[in-house]
Amino acid sequence: MWLLVGIVGVGGVSALTSGGPPALAVVGAVAAVAVYWLVMRYVARRSTPELLSARAVPRALTGVVLGVVFIATSVVVVLTEFSFTASSGDKGAIVATVVAVQLGAAVTEELIFRGLALQALERLFGSWVALAVTAVFFGLVHLANPGATLWSSFAIAVEAGVLLGAAFLWCRDIWLAIGLHFAWNTSVGLLGIPVSGHPGAGVLVAEPTGPDLLTGGGFGLEASIVPVVVSLVLAVPMLVAARRRGNLVPMRGR
Repeated sequence: MWLLVGIVGVGGVSALTSGGPPALAVVGAVAAVAVYWLVMRYVARRSTPELLSARAVPRALTGVVLGVVFIATSVVVVLTEFSFTASSGDKGAIVATVVAVQLGAAVTEELIFRGLALQALERLFGSWVALAVTAVFFGLVHLANPGATLWSSFAIAVEAGVLLGAAFLWCRDIWLAIGLHFAWNTSVGLLGIPVSGHPGAGVLVAEPTGPDLLTGGGFGLEASIVPVVVSLVLAVPMLVAARRRGNLVPMRGR
């Protein structure tokens, strides 16, 4: 019940604040966190240690660093497969817009998929099943994006669904996953590469010159095989650490 109420609430806030001025996306992110807390407090009747404010900033910054490392590593590997030129327009305005929009998207998606869905499913089936189901569903949702294919959805299921789920389970902190997700999308957007099929203005203009398997083609870097591999290199140690810390919920019936 609280999963469904939470998805409607957080998703509704996102729908109402998307597509407007960039500042509205930031307002939507704050409102989404408030709605999430209200649902967990009064519908699920549970505390929200994953939102503890004392560690929100350091964990979010840790996530940002991981996200930048993830994208920087992936881009360096395929750098020769792109042509980059400087974009026109006000660079400050471009950066502000990308940051605001991607912050709203990262907060909303992480609250829904890792905060609500993963935690609800693991209470029923355990962490491994919850991780697998949310990863697959995250990939399927992105199948509706422009230029999406079965391969791009599979890639997102692995590199985003598994990696972001692993980041959450590692520390049981939603801000770590939000920071990683935000830095990932923002870095890609500022480079002028489409974010999950959505092109946008960046400080650079990127043109893929190599094969789609390496560049991701028109869908963007998420459809490249490189970040799929890099994400697994990051996710596996996180899951091992989560298991050692006792952060994984065993399968029901064990």
